[in-house]
Amino acid sequence: SSPLMEQLNFFHDHTLLILTMITILVGYIMGMLMFNKFTNRFLLHGQTIEIIWTVLPAIILMFIAFPSLRLLYLMDEINTPSITLKSIGHQWYWSYEYSDFLNLEFDSYMIPTNELETNGFRLLDVDNRVVLPMKNQIRILVTATDVLHSWTVPSLGVKVDATPGRLNQINFLINRPGLFFGQCSEI
Repeated sequence: SSPLMEQLNFFHDHTLLILTMITILVGYIMGMLMFNKFTNRFLLHGQTIEIIWTVLPAIILMFIAFPSLRLLYLMDEINTPSITLKSIGHQWYWSYEYSDFLNLEFDSYMIPTNELETNGFRLLDVDNRVVLPMKNQIRILVTATDVLHSWTVPSLGVKVDATPGRLNQINFLINRPGLFFGQCSEI
């Protein structure tokens, strides 16, 4: 639902492909060692093989590290936001303030299971939903009043910690319209 989440999915697939290739190669080599009775005396003692099995994992780690670092910087990049939302975590609810508008703030409580409609989402639906525009840069300022919280919307690839006395921010863009659920993912 966001360019950031698309990049996270691409990185996941890239890393999974590398790990699959490593697993197949190691499995093949272990199978050959168990069922093959031949030994190569040049592979048992030699500087060339030592260099190969030292340099090859370093190259593989670089193929994982460079896209990962690019993605970390992409996630931390703050563009010029069109709208700013302040999210304040409380023990059982979140408070929201639209900073760009005067006196537009509300509390968002989770709907109890016994009051939930038949088509409602248990443990995800709230009484007051946040409405954000799509195709615009959105900045969320996150803090907490009492304990540690974590403001998370998994489908947007957004997660930021809410710490009392500290103001954290995250920037994202929504690609398509929809109803996106978030949760406090702090244990």
